Amino acid sequence: MGVQEVLAAGVYTMSSGRIVASVAAVAGLAAVIAGGRALARPARGPALFALAAALVALVGGGFVAATSDSGIGTGNGRGGAYVAIAVGVVGLVVGALALARSRRVGV
Repeated sequence: MGVQEVLAAGVYTMSSGRIVASVAAVAGLAAVIAGGRALARPARGPALFALAAALVALVGGGFVAATSDSGIGTGNGRGGAYVAIAVGVVGLVVGALALARSRRVGV
């Protein structure tokens, strides 16, 4: 029985895992920004956008983290997936707070 070798992707190689994790992380960042803006000025639209973008970040990051076959630093996007999950959770919390605040102010 041989030892299974894990080949790391090149530094500038954009694998599918890296692309999905990067898009998910950007969506999470957009969620945090939109949620912060909705907290500053209570509005329902940006709060809903923040929740949707956070969901995209969590699903994309979770998918890459669950399907990657090796660790961080191998080029499969696992590190970016963890960042996307973390930023997605923050965006979800900020978006939910902004949505609750917009409902309270709008009444």
